[in-house]
Amino acid sequence: MEKTIALIPGDGIGPDVVAEGVNVLNAVAKKYGHKFNYKNVIAGGAAIDKWGKPLPQDQLDICLNSDATLLGAVGGPKWDNVAPEIRPEKALLGLRGGMKVYANLRPAVMFKQLKDACPLKDEIVGEGLDILIVRELTGGIYFGDRGTSADGKTAWDTEKYSWEEIERIVRMGFEFAMNRQKKLCVIDKANILNSSRLWRKVAETVHAEFPEVELSFLYIDNAAMQLVRNPRQFDVIVTSNMFGDILSDEASQITGSIGMLASASLGAGGPGLYEPIHGTAPDIAGKDLANPLATILSAAMLLRYSFGLETEAKAIENAVNSVLDAGYRTGDIAGSERDAVKAAGKLVGTKKMGQLVVDFINA
Repeated sequence: MEKTIALIPGDGIGPDVVAEGVNVLNAVAKKYGHKFNYKNVIAGGAAIDKWGKPLPQDQLDICLNSDATLLGAVGGPKWDNVAPEIRPEKALLGLRGGMKVYANLRPAVMFKQLKDACPLKDEIVGEGLDILIVRELTGGIYFGDRGTSADGKTAWDTEKYSWEEIERIVRMGFEFAMNRQKKLCVIDKANILNSSRLWRKVAETVHAEFPEVELSFLYIDNAAMQLVRNPRQFDVIVTSNMFGDILSDEASQITGSIGMLASASLGAGGPGLYEPIHGTAPDIAGKDLANPLATILSAAMLLRYSFGLETEAKAIENAVNSVLDAGYRTGDIAGSERDAVKAAGKLVGTKKMGQLVVDFINA
């Protein structure tokens, strides 16, 4: 198989972790007889520095003409004072809208090797957590009508959804639930919002196509509480853009490390967008300190969802588990065992962690 992957190293630690993701993809390609070609894309703060805009059209076109895109991270305090319309984060909205990737898959998985890093009590997390959050990505309040009054004293942002936008994301949630524990929870605010009441109506309609799946609903405020009170009640969560933004970050924290979690953004047949969920962490950029495992696991999702290479994706995930089983840790996941890990010579940096994953793939 020969495929083209657009690479957006981005800002901060983005280039550090994307480099390791590419090394792992190359190891997989060599072992399984594939060829991956790469095209570099400049977006975010780096694009503002170069062109004065976060995502020029020609850079977006590279992504659209590739088979998948792997993104590091964009943004940082360097660009805090630029005009709102050209902030680095606008590159993310431009990529999502331009690539028409309407579904963000955010697995919240607690690796058993890192259980001590989980902030919740053992009796709450049990043997581990495995939640899939399916977030609508191209509609709702982030893309709705917005404005500020002439006197600057009034501002508005509009939450708006169509039946079609809701139906396609809810159906995807049901499809994933069918291959998991067959439980789907829709998170909304139907006691207040008209748009949320439409979400419920659509979900109940689509449910008729998936009678084996247990469908439930929770208000966003209760859901945020339940995620820390009893996270094991959840299997697949589907929700709107803004609620998904909030809940997926909360879920990432209860797993113990934001540096371990990957994500995929998918559309209807076009190239997917894959990225770790951590930020740019500019204070450690270029210092060989960043954890590359979230990016490496995002590369596994890329192989699974965009290229249909399940065996290869599993090879990466198994290699990551083997590295953790062997006791290797970057600083962010060493936790209370940091001194012992360091004494054992297993406190490693970005490059060494990436190489360890490659070594286990080749083993």
